[in-house]
Amino acid sequence: MKQHILIIGAGFGGVWSALSAARLLDKHDRNDVQISLLAPQPELRIRPRFYEPDVHTMMAPLGPLFDAVGVNFVAGAADSIDENSKQVTYRNAAGISTTLQYDRLVLAAGSRLNRPQMQGIEHVFDVDQIEDATRLEAHIKALKNLPEGAARNTVVVAGGGFTGIETATEMPARLREALGDNADIRVVVVDRGPQIAASMGDGIRPSIIEASQELGLEWVLNTSVASVDAGGVTLANGQRIESSTVIWTIGFRANPLTEQVSGTRDPQGRLHVDGNLKVKGQRDVFAAGDVAYAATDNLGNFAGMSCQHAIALGRYAGNNVAADLIGVAPMTYSQPKYVTCLDLGAWGAVFTEGWDRQLKLVGQEAKELKHQINTVWIYPPAAERAVALAAADPLIPVA
Repeated sequence: MKQHILIIGAGFGGVWSALSAARLLDKHDRNDVQISLLAPQPELRIRPRFYEPDVHTMMAPLGPLFDAVGVNFVAGAADSIDENSKQVTYRNAAGISTTLQYDRLVLAAGSRLNRPQMQGIEHVFDVDQIEDATRLEAHIKALKNLPEGAARNTVVVAGGGFTGIETATEMPARLREALGDNADIRVVVVDRGPQIAASMGDGIRPSIIEASQELGLEWVLNTSVASVDAGGVTLANGQRIESSTVIWTIGFRANPLTEQVSGTRDPQGRLHVDGNLKVKGQRDVFAAGDVAYAATDNLGNFAGMSCQHAIALGRYAGNNVAADLIGVAPMTYSQPKYVTCLDLGAWGAVFTEGWDRQLKLVGQEAKELKHQINTVWIYPPAAERAVALAAADPLIPVA
């Protein structure tokens, strides 16, 4: 009977875990191990692009790729992990509960936007999951059917971090596409920081400020959204903004499945892992992507909830879970290089290197790189066995 590696999640961490595990097994000519990936759909949803229009196209099919490398796809949503019996319970598309046994497990179930318990939260949109972003897109296209006025023409973005900035700077073009070039549009970013893009660092703040000014974005600082209703938002400072479109971008948390694995978690719910990405205190459970709290270097830096980290974490986790099972040496996770490429809508983009975000490219040159990242680099490899396995080598730099 074959031994079984089970991977939960078809995001970047899960997909690259599966490919990397298949690569190591192929390298050692092992056909006595089955790799299965459990997820609701056989597709990689390109989440970093959900702030863009045409979001329904932003997914890559995984069936042909998994067939090429010998990964078994299991359609379903994981409900529980029993680490003692080494069993995962999941629901299939029909809602029927089923179990899967594993010899080794990679938890790569990702993260979700953590919506607050706030009055009127049901009126809020977001770009977290493809269904949410699709709902927002349909809403924006339908704005033209609403009565002319400030509420119709105003978008409020709650949060001025990475997701908030990319969402807000894309919004003027999306509103003009929906309402016409002459519409009196307004995009307002509400952020509790003391200055524009306070969390992004001084190196790129001037570019964000310039882009905001050129695109007509307004920033309301030192406050937050206190409540929402069908007609707009009320801020913690008492200010009222009329808006039919409020987009929440604050607060991401690891999938709650992490709470079913014994181990230490960080404030975002991520499981602490060792250098081989095995969950600390566990014998058979590894973690990758947004559920893993992993040191990227020996300088005190840790992986973020980002695509660039999820891809590398997946490659290392997949390699190491297979290595652990067949008894070969693992590879210590290392990702000292860190880059940022922030889309700033029609203004362009900024590209930085290092945790201190040293500015390298600005404007349209950075925009071209961002387009290349979003449309080529982060997509899975071709469904050709040799190509896909070669692409899963953990030593290939992500950025």
